[in-house]
Amino acid sequence: MRLIIGQVHRNVLALASSRSCFVIGDHLPFRMLSMPRASGFHQTAWRGSQTFEDSGSTLTLASLEVQSKADYVKKERVPQSKADYVKKERGPQSKADYVKKERGPRTGEPKPSSRDSGFSVKPKKVSSLSLKPAKSALPKPPVVKKKLKIDEALFSASSFEELGLPPLLIDRLNKEGLTSPTEVQSASIPVISQRHDAVIQSYTGSGKTLAYLLPILSEIGPLKRAREQGNSEKRSGIEAVVVAPSRELGMQIVREVEKILGPDDKRLVQQLVGGANRSRQEEALKKNKPIIVVGTPGRISEISAAGKLQTHNCRFLVLDEVDQLLSFNYREDMHRILEHVGRKPSTSSSSHILGPLARRSERQTILVSATVPFSVIRAARSWGHDPVLVRAKSVVPLDSITVPRPMLSQGDPNSDSPTMSVNQAAVDSLPPSLEHYYCTTKAHHKVDTLRRCIHALEAETVIAFMNNTKPLKDVVFKLEARGMKAIELHGDLGKLARSTVLKKFKAGEFRVLVTNELSARGLDIPECDLVINLDLPTDSTHYAHRAGRTGRLGRKGTVVSICEESEAFIMRKMRKQLGVAIKPCEFTEGQITVHKEEDVE
Repeated sequence: MRLIIGQVHRNVLALASSRSCFVIGDHLPFRMLSMPRASGFHQTAWRGSQTFEDSGSTLTLASLEVQSKADYVKKERVPQSKADYVKKERGPQSKADYVKKERGPRTGEPKPSSRDSGFSVKPKKVSSLSLKPAKSALPKPPVVKKKLKIDEALFSASSFEELGLPPLLIDRLNKEGLTSPTEVQSASIPVISQRHDAVIQSYTGSGKTLAYLLPILSEIGPLKRAREQGNSEKRSGIEAVVVAPSRELGMQIVREVEKILGPDDKRLVQQLVGGANRSRQEEALKKNKPIIVVGTPGRISEISAAGKLQTHNCRFLVLDEVDQLLSFNYREDMHRILEHVGRKPSTSSSSHILGPLARRSERQTILVSATVPFSVIRAARSWGHDPVLVRAKSVVPLDSITVPRPMLSQGDPNSDSPTMSVNQAAVDSLPPSLEHYYCTTKAHHKVDTLRRCIHALEAETVIAFMNNTKPLKDVVFKLEARGMKAIELHGDLGKLARSTVLKKFKAGEFRVLVTNELSARGLDIPECDLVINLDLPTDSTHYAHRAGRTGRLGRKGTVVSICEESEAFIMRKMRKQLGVAIKPCEFTEGQITVHKEEDVE
């Protein structure tokens, strides 16, 4: 009987259409079929107008290469030689071979048993066209880890000269009255100068900003160290990007850079923060051609997406307050920044072979925070190359740090103990020279207690924190009515208004700054000697960040929390979590009276 292969193929499709779906192309990729069905069907596919002669045999399941389970099992057990395997792999080579193969079981094989009502497809190897492409024969380059060579004698350096900063930079620091480094600066500057990726952790107000700015300015800009003529690198465009979670912190970092660069070169740093005119920022980028950009994630990502910010040749990426930048709100913006800063576009084959690790090593990534929870450790390992953890008088590889993953507590749901990682992070961020107090009063007496607290402690620069924005204006009005100059700061104010408020407060025109959580991170006012919590913070981490606004750079400071009687247990709970003495007190007749302190557990 004369059979046209296309008709056979359509019959088979009708049989399998209820359970299978595949695409017929030049190479017959049966990707959506199971392997047994694909192996049985690919030999009978239609190839143009080819026809074959069948010697009068009827169309049976055997002619379609469908066999019983008994035949399948027996054929699986029959060993094959290498030659047979190759022949089977190649498929029929001629018309006769194909017809012979189509006629069904060979002589001598047992016929299918009538008891075997189930059928299975004869297994075949998939043609070589459907095999996965072979992996590249090129060997993977070995991952070379940077050797950590740090002179521990530098941890106690008494001057910036000992840390190897260039003379021009040291002269500028001397003019600003900065002659000796802090502990975290002594540990960070040599590490960053050796081009290690780093995570800088130290308590709030310890000088972390200069800890990464000084080694960066010693490599780029007009104050950089002199290079030998043969080793000079000609770069153009932006060479350092600093990302901060808030406008206030971003503007503060810009002021620090401008102070070091001086009035003649301050145009070399550009701030890109939200709330400001974007077109003016883009014009300043084009006109001033800065080498350092400092900004918030949203604005940096926005201008970068518009093609107005080219950061592919960037050498340094700094993420300040990185634990806050890891929040969900910044996810998309941070993804774009990490993908573009210091990532040179390349189409070479070597770039694809080495993968993201090679592109990642083109920049130096520095993460900065007062707290280093597990999320920061994981981010540093993902974004950096062999990062190290820098603390005061300590530099260790990050791989050697074991930080417990955050987990749900399996104990008593009413337990006072949170996860150890959160507690330890909050403790590490607290400045060491603080005194902690709390006092209880009625809600409508809080402002009067605030006034008495300021007089009793003779504080000159005070920051009062609240949880919401609406009550701020009312508190300012009541303090002004009692003869105490106060001003409010919150996120609803425009950029110019916020800058003006901070400038006046730092100049001493106002004694009290009433604010919300906005100023709890990154706000640097060294003169602040008292922090008051008019509303209690939500957890120990927020308490630590609020408290860090005072006692900066080794100065003494005081933290007072004013709460209602029903909230006193929260302060006792924070005392256990932080492991610090938060003493109960009251203010009477212009004096502070400290009650007997309960044992700190």
